[in-house]
Amino acid sequence: MVRLRDLKIDTRFIELQDDTIDLKKGSFAIVLCEGKAKFTVLPPHGETKIVTHQGKVKRVKFDEGEDF
Repeated sequence: MVRLRDLKIDTRFIELQDDTIDLKKGSFAIVLCEGKAKFTVLPPHGETKIVTHQGKVKRVKFDEGEDF
């Protein structure tokens, strides 16, 4: 399952252009690196880690759980 979605971004103004994001539906993260932007909805329970290498985003890792 692909969780990260590409976003169009104008790096001159850091202006995101996406009309499909519903800001009222939970928490989300936008990760910016080297002129590219990615969007993901955060899980209700769990951790989302942004892994970097030499100052650049290498990967985003998800560790989810569920209340018992």
